[in-house]
Amino acid sequence: MAEIIGVIERLWRYPVKSTGGERLDSVEVDVRGLAGDRLYAVRDSSGKLGSGKTTRRFRRMDGLLRLSARLGHRIDGPELFDPLGRPVDHPTAFLRAYLQREDVALAREDAVPHVDRLPVSVLTTATLDWVREAVPFAAVDERRFRPNIVLRTPPGTPPFVEDDWFGRQARGDAPDSARLAFVTSSERCAMTAAPQPGLPHAPEILKAIVHAHDGRLDALAEVAAPGRLRLGDRLVLG
Repeated sequence: MAEIIGVIERLWRYPVKSTGGERLDSVEVDVRGLAGDRLYAVRDSSGKLGSGKTTRRFRRMDGLLRLSARLGHRIDGPELFDPLGRPVDHPTAFLRAYLQREDVALAREDAVPHVDRLPVSVLTTATLDWVREAVPFAAVDERRFRPNIVLRTPPGTPPFVEDDWFGRQARGDAPDSARLAFVTSSERCAMTAAPQPGLPHAPEILKAIVHAHDGRLDALAEVAAPGRLRLGDRLVLG
C-alpha cells in the first residue's frame, strides 16, 4: 500500500566532492544521482579524491569543508568559493595554495563515480530533531550530514525512520518524478564533526550517533527511474 513518508523541504547538490553545496528548488535526477552532484572532486597525483577521510579511494584533505561550490546553469565547470564566500578565479591554482599541495587539481568525474557508496542521500527532519535533542549544546545543522534531500516528516515520526525504507522504493507525487530505491544508510565519520562556515568542531555529534545508532544516519538510495524532484513534492513509499 502506498504511504506518504514526507515532503521534500530542501534539495542539496554538492558540485565538488567534500566542499559545501548549493540549495536547489528543483533538479533532474538520473542514474548517477542529482544532475551535477559530486561531478567534480579535488584529485591528487595518485588519483585519490579529496575527502574528510583516507581510504583506498580517498585522501584526507583538511579544509575542503570550509570551501563551497555552485554549479547553477554552468556547463564548463563549477564556481568555487573560498572560506569567506568569495569566488575563486582559478580553482586549481587556488586549491594548490590553499591545501599547500602542488599535486592536486579540480577534476571532473570520469569512469569512476565520486560518490562514497550510493548516489542519493535522504535525511528526515525527525532524525535531525533527535540529533538536536541528543546534543543540545552543539551546533547541529543538516550541512554536517550532507544530504541530497531533507524530508519533512509528519509529527510523531520516530527518529531513524529511514531504516524502515530499506528494500522499498519511493517517488514524488508529480507525474515526471524520479523514483528512488532505498538500500542502506551512511556510516558516519569524522567529517560529521569537522568545522565549516558557521559550524564549529563538534565531536559530540558523532559520539551520540555512534552510541545510539551504530554511527548510521540517513537512507542511501539508487535511482530506480530518472525524473525530476522539486521542493514541496510528497514522497510516496510503494
